Amino acid sequence: MESVIRDIGLAESGRKKIEWAAGFMPVLNGIKSEYEKDRPFEGVRIAVSVHLEAKTAYLALVLRAGGATVYITGSNPLSTQDDVAAALAAEGLNVYAWHGSTPEEYSRHIEHTLSGKPDIVIDDGGDLIHMLHTRREDLRVNVMGGCEETTTGVLRLRAMEQKGELKVPMLAVNNAYCKHLFDNRYGTGQSVWDGIMRTTNLQVNGKTVVVAGYGWCGKGVAARAVGLGARVIICEVDPIRALEAAMDGHRVMPMEQAAPLGDFFVTVTGCSGVIVKQHFPMMKDGAVLANAGHFNVEIDVEGLEEICVEKTVAKPNINSYRLKDGKKIFLLGEGRLVNLAAGDGHPIEIMDMSFGVQALAARYIMENRGKLKNRVYEIPSDIDRRVALMKLKGMGISLDSLNCEQIEYLNSWK
Repeated sequence: MESVIRDIGLAESGRKKIEWAAGFMPVLNGIKSEYEKDRPFEGVRIAVSVHLEAKTAYLALVLRAGGATVYITGSNPLSTQDDVAAALAAEGLNVYAWHGSTPEEYSRHIEHTLSGKPDIVIDDGGDLIHMLHTRREDLRVNVMGGCEETTTGVLRLRAMEQKGELKVPMLAVNNAYCKHLFDNRYGTGQSVWDGIMRTTNLQVNGKTVVVAGYGWCGKGVAARAVGLGARVIICEVDPIRALEAAMDGHRVMPMEQAAPLGDFFVTVTGCSGVIVKQHFPMMKDGAVLANAGHFNVEIDVEGLEEICVEKTVAKPNINSYRLKDGKKIFLLGEGRLVNLAAGDGHPIEIMDMSFGVQALAARYIMENRGKLKNRVYEIPSDIDRRVALMKLKGMGISLDSLNCEQIEYLNSWK
């Protein structure tokens, strides 16, 4: 099927973005050189649903360099960059995405991406896998396995596996050390504040930031807020994470207590209904709400619209909601991923590692075709170590190594 994009005339702008990203991605550059020689995906069709911007585009080109026929779409209606989509289409990839797609258009783009009956699926949030297990099970016929990029997607896969409803093997790329320790923590930490500050042009220092969720993403958001001079409150449901937040020096309390105190609110839980209708009237005039979880369900936007007396666009990517008492609440990026809806996503160097894991995981699926069961697998440790070593090399960093006596000592119980 012919690509479905906004405007092919934007291709040159997108090409420059991709070229810029590629210059800072030593891991993917190394893998690309290897794949050009080995052609591990010759004759293989790969469907990709990841936020469609320059870094993702370069991953797609690396897979194509390995011989794959690539079908690609975005994983969020607001994260696709139309010029990048055009650049990939101009390169001959099958692209189905545009910025600001309606729910119906977004679903069609997912379906178009699967129309080639892929052999491998690379997903971010589980939308490709969901469709392959619901409306279009017929398009699953060739799938030998897939990779899932994000925490939310892995949670969905685990739920499917536990119920015996997962019909393809999946690798939890999110759980790789070279993904969640860096992408989730440093990538989310920087890109969330990039999006918030670029969009609002407000200062952060001296203000109170409420972070809902203290997983790896929440840790990153909180740490960057402290670095910007803010006071941080953490809202958690997990006692161990709450204890960790307290020991990291943050105040910890339920959202009901935090609501009147926050200047900025960032949800990053992967769950629904984190900030709801009852919380909005408690908030300060001018409170700014942003979501950094994959789906736009963490902030109850419908509830906010029900209780407001006026909704206006304060500026691009900021909706203003005036409540009955005259207070205004500001919502960024429609409650979608703020770092992509209102920014360029994670730093290039961070995504180099995450997408390096993706590229090598896809090859692992090829090399183990028919051997994997329909369950969720962790990323093999040798892939993690290889990506780490490639990244260190790209950074000009070398390591010590154990000598024979040290290895013998570590392996001895005496």
